[in-house]
Amino acid sequence: MEYVYAAMLLHKTGHKIDEASIKKVVSAAGASPDEAKVKALVSALEGVNIDEVIKKAAAAPVAAAPAAAAPEAKKDEGPSDAEKAAQDEAASAGLAALFG
Repeated sequence: MEYVYAAMLLHKTGHKIDEASIKKVVSAAGASPDEAKVKALVSALEGVNIDEVIKKAAAAPVAAAPAAAAPEAKKDEGPSDAEKAAQDEAASAGLAALFG
């Protein structure tokens, strides 16, 4: 994660995101840069519009907010009166069969 933070910091400050710059930022933070991770990040970011990605990421929670604000589903309050009557009738029929 520190490599992504380094890239974001470099982007924010207007510096070029390359292997040497990321290594410097990670080293300045007190970590030992991993050569493979640095190369992988620089390769993955090649051709990516970071500003656009940040805008999309910032907008994602806003788009999800209306779904979270949707009204709650009706809670199951048990059987309705009609269902209770049908259950009672079925139970009565069963008892009548027992006592003939």
